[in-house]
Amino acid sequence: MNRTDRLVAMVMLLQSRRVITAAQLAGHFEITERTVYRDLAALGEGGVPIVGEPGVGYSLMSGYCLPPVMFSPEEAFAFVTGGLLVERMTDASMRDAIRSAMGKVTAVLPSGLQGRVDRLRKTMVIGARAPTKGSVPLTTVQRAMAEGCVLRLNYLGAARGAPTERLVEPLGLVFYMDHWHLIAWCRLRGDMRDFRVDRIVRCETLPEPIPPHPGFNLQEHLARCVVPERCEFAVIEVPEYLLETVRRFWGPTIVEEQITGRRAQVRFAFRAEGLDYTARWLLSLGTDADILFPEALRVRVGDLALATAKHHQKK
Repeated sequence: MNRTDRLVAMVMLLQSRRVITAAQLAGHFEITERTVYRDLAALGEGGVPIVGEPGVGYSLMSGYCLPPVMFSPEEAFAFVTGGLLVERMTDASMRDAIRSAMGKVTAVLPSGLQGRVDRLRKTMVIGARAPTKGSVPLTTVQRAMAEGCVLRLNYLGAARGAPTERLVEPLGLVFYMDHWHLIAWCRLRGDMRDFRVDRIVRCETLPEPIPPHPGFNLQEHLARCVVPERCEFAVIEVPEYLLETVRRFWGPTIVEEQITGRRAQVRFAFRAEGLDYTARWLLSLGTDADILFPEALRVRVGDLALATAKHHQKK
């Protein structure tokens, strides 16, 4: 990003925040605090009324608004791509909103760029599998996240026949393994829990604010969930054309890939108690997969194959 674009973006960021510190600006734009101070001084000299309070941060003078900003072609194309992803990977509660937003953005584009954006939109398709539709709109969960409020959920777990009521403190909303997941502190269990949004039967936003969780880091929590402390590692080899199948199933648990010719070697993690589950999945690949490690997994797949053959040989 060149300096001119950064100065415009900085004004937009200031306009969207009540107050922001130099350190936060530096982190957002990946520049030094010294550069932030020079940029703020340049904006002030250019007539942008920036108010700074020692120990608090910077803000725009009340009533100041940035003039309308034109989109570059790259920004407009990025917006189209993001809109298509939102339409495909969320639910109806967000599709209407993104289509409305796209209409507003397109309306302010120059006529020549409008035609290019429309052409791009008609010739792009997001072919990924859409998440399962649930009872609760995704925007309801998002709104609670944005407002920082406690949620009352009726949640139907995978192994339960009836929903349970939970009071939860939402701390993250994540899309992985083809589903949206609410990461929250569950007061019923007294621990962090992962709730699939499509399994939430009912959701009520309470006026109670979420208490601080100073030791929580979403990225670190997800890393621990994906590759838990008690895990085993497997190494398999498959034809290159099956690599995407392995990626879709094991996703972020994959720690290493090596492609040699038309074969791909993949190392992934699985839960220590999940040997049988992993073996059953590998059995579905038939003779296309070679298990290089561990030996126990190879033996288990062989046992399952023999048991399967015996079962289907029954008269």
